[in-house]
Amino acid sequence: MLVLGVDPGSVITGYGLVEKSERRLRCVDAGVIRASRNAPFCERLHGVFRGLVDLMHRHGPGEMAIENVFFAKNAKSALKMGHARGAALVAAVECGVRVHEYSPNEIKQSVVGYGLARKEQVRSMVSRILGLDFEPALDTSDALAAAICHLHTRRYDGSQPTAAPATDTR
Repeated sequence: MLVLGVDPGSVITGYGLVEKSERRLRCVDAGVIRASRNAPFCERLHGVFRGLVDLMHRHGPGEMAIENVFFAKNAKSALKMGHARGAALVAAVECGVRVHEYSPNEIKQSVVGYGLARKEQVRSMVSRILGLDFEPALDTSDALAAAICHLHTRRYDGSQPTAAPATDTR
């Protein structure tokens, strides 16, 4: 099973493709989709959409894991992140990839064992779990953590579908 994890942002969107086979997790690809802060907002969102569609066509993940909406101190930042998240969701639907949503605390709990872990702690555990020989950017490690969370959460007997036909909202 190949899962695409996404950490959405309007300037930097992290992504990570994690494969589970025979109880082992392996990083297939990981990185960021970058946009210029000077580009119009709609063009940045289109870049997120196109970048994720290209990744999905290249790697063919069966499922995508993404952070659920959360409340932030800065409403403007939260709104922009929500738009980028929407671009990622539309990209998944466009490519026929099933979407699963997890709260930030669920992702951190799954990877670190503590729902209020710092980003650096998440990166450290993601590197250990996947045996990475590089230090990923924080946005990349957050995306990989979402994929790992989903792989830890989902049952893999080959015959069991996920909870909902198109979108599993947690």
